[in-house]
Amino acid sequence: MVEGIEQFNDIRPYEPEEMKQAFNDLLNDRQFNLIMKGFAPWLPKFLRNGLLRLAFMGVKSPLDFQMRFMKPVVRYIIRKHTDGCVFQHDQLLADKQTPRYTFVSNHRDIVLDSAFLDLKLVEAGYPTTVEIGIGDNLLIYPWIKRLVRMNKAFTVRRGLTPKEMFASSQLMSQYIHFAVTKKRENIWIAQREGRAKDSDDRTQESVLKMMAMGGDLKELNIVPLTISYEYDPCDYLKAQEFQQKRDIPGFKKSKQDDLDNMKTGILGYKGRVTYHCGTPINAWIDEIAELPKNEFFAQLAQRMDREIHRGYTLYPCNYIALDMLVENGEWRMENYDKSQASNYTAADVERFEKYLKGQLDKIKIPNKDEAFLRQKMLEMYANPVKNQIAAQ
Repeated sequence: MVEGIEQFNDIRPYEPEEMKQAFNDLLNDRQFNLIMKGFAPWLPKFLRNGLLRLAFMGVKSPLDFQMRFMKPVVRYIIRKHTDGCVFQHDQLLADKQTPRYTFVSNHRDIVLDSAFLDLKLVEAGYPTTVEIGIGDNLLIYPWIKRLVRMNKAFTVRRGLTPKEMFASSQLMSQYIHFAVTKKRENIWIAQREGRAKDSDDRTQESVLKMMAMGGDLKELNIVPLTISYEYDPCDYLKAQEFQQKRDIPGFKKSKQDDLDNMKTGILGYKGRVTYHCGTPINAWIDEIAELPKNEFFAQLAQRMDREIHRGYTLYPCNYIALDMLVENGEWRMENYDKSQASNYTAADVERFEKYLKGQLDKIKIPNKDEAFLRQKMLEMYANPVKNQIAAQ
């Protein structure tokens, strides 16, 4: 093990020396076996586990685990549920072997944001993938926690008191710095807690302050990363949640809701997907280094937002959504001249209208407010255009 890693035992991924025991524990987990039985109900347990043990041979580290098990799965998801995934990384250093990066991105999918990045880094010739922060609210069963720790995930604790949150943030920050500088790992972390349901992506200053707790931000090599989906398969679930929060005081998603979002995000159609690396903050952070602390983090968040917003890949549905909102009087924009119409065709409009109807039809809640739900879905697709225009 890397010297000093013991202080992070409560939150870190497994180390190579722990992988064999973790795998054995996974095979002995009753709930995991029930899940596996669902994939091959005709196969006896001893044969099922024997095949898994055979597949696990030669896996000596979490990176090996990803290459053996996760890489083919993610490639299948891209082939089956997208129209291709592009990785734009020209802003990164030409030397792919030496630097490690902390990718701070907008958040589109609970599972796939980091999984697609892992695959694209490997395909582009980078020597390793990313360690990811995942909320403990998603680790609802022991087998899930074991599996994500085998898959290079560290735990982000949720639902804490302010005092507990400070201590947890400090430990996580120290771990992130340790992983980049000592373990020589990349990190992926979302720019905010949870997904921006309306796709109005903004970096939370608290995330940046957390990362600064453990040391100099420059040693993290922070890269603003933009993730663009043509279609968000969870858009109707997000719209549904907007209405539930509007209509039900104190509404909160259940654990089953989280699992439904994960499943829909993985198996739903996403159209074209693009990952765009912005300019690493080390290229410009010295320009704001002398500002007072609070002003520094405010400026840092704004600059990162600008990088992320400039990096959007916009699709016809994004422009169509913006035009629909403005023409219907739901949004007001100064100097608006419907300049977006050159970015789509009548066929694009017909396709998007059909898509919206299909997604809205999936929503089954009492007192369904079709107009409200439609507006919320349009805002999800229009906000990237609005933000990129402002960033330019």
